[in-house]
Amino acid sequence: MNYVTRIKLIFIGLVFCCQNAFASMECQGKFPNLITDICWSCAFPIKFGSGALTMPISLDQEGTPDPGGSPVCLCGVNLGLKISFWEPVRHVDVVRKPFCMSALGGIDMNPGFNAPHSAREKKDNQKESSFYQAHWYIDPVFVVLEAVLDSACLEQNVFDVAYMTELDPLWNDDEMTSILNPDSFLFGNIISKVACAGDCVASSTGFGLNSLFWCAGCQGSMYPLNGHIDTHIGGVQASSLIVSRLIAKMHREGLMWAASGDSGMCGYYPQVLMDKTNYKYQMLFPTPQGKIGGKCCQPLGRTTIVWGAGKEIPGAGEDFSYMVFRKRNCCQGAF
Repeated sequence: MNYVTRIKLIFIGLVFCCQNAFASMECQGKFPNLITDICWSCAFPIKFGSGALTMPISLDQEGTPDPGGSPVCLCGVNLGLKISFWEPVRHVDVVRKPFCMSALGGIDMNPGFNAPHSAREKKDNQKESSFYQAHWYIDPVFVVLEAVLDSACLEQNVFDVAYMTELDPLWNDDEMTSILNPDSFLFGNIISKVACAGDCVASSTGFGLNSLFWCAGCQGSMYPLNGHIDTHIGGVQASSLIVSRLIAKMHREGLMWAASGDSGMCGYYPQVLMDKTNYKYQMLFPTPQGKIGGKCCQPLGRTTIVWGAGKEIPGAGEDFSYMVFRKRNCCQGAF
């Protein structure tokens, strides 16, 4: 093999490698099939009434306690029946490339200005960190599909792109983010970090601990409420942490309200400190999450070792999309 031939082969190899590198940063995604991709069993357990008259339909899905007392409830002067369920209400993109709308089929929007791209780097040749952008969609699937008619207990909204971190100056700045979470300075010590192991165990066997509100279970720290991941283990772990942080951020900014417990019977109410037990989530892209042990969604913070295996696909599946289910307690018939 002569010198010129070697140079040509090296050049072709470099071009191929560069093309793969650029391809890996292309916007990836797809429109979810609302019928087949969404795990509808995540809406369970569904309960009617309370106490001795409770009629639960669980399908072996995980749930949280509901208000006790009489099965009959009152909103104003109107009587109703207590019900509870898990409503699919939000959709979250976690992407590497700014303005990549993964849930909209991988549309690459270009508004004409720059925003930080994703980054992965190692610190001290040991710990890897990363950064992602995220998008928050209002996606009340029950209403969109008209799966349940004439129920005021469902969120009466239409599909909308409600929040894009590329437009948020706090998302890429740890110091500015402290405006939202000044309490993060209290939990930067080793004792607080070690305590998060308890939240990891709790969320992997049930729901996370609200007493450890600064923890995101096995995914890492809930703070700062931005896109910087201090410990990047894998794309599924990192994107799951972004989902938890974004929900917490929406609550902190008053853009997401709670709907559970006695306070949610007659409507939504603000909740500045997110209740981690009010949420479950399911991966939709790159691979719709299937059932493992009869379950295809999980509480915030649950380890990704089991359900996340094989969900990150190099090149074609390094952006992620999730459906978020919120716990709903409601006085059905009282509106």
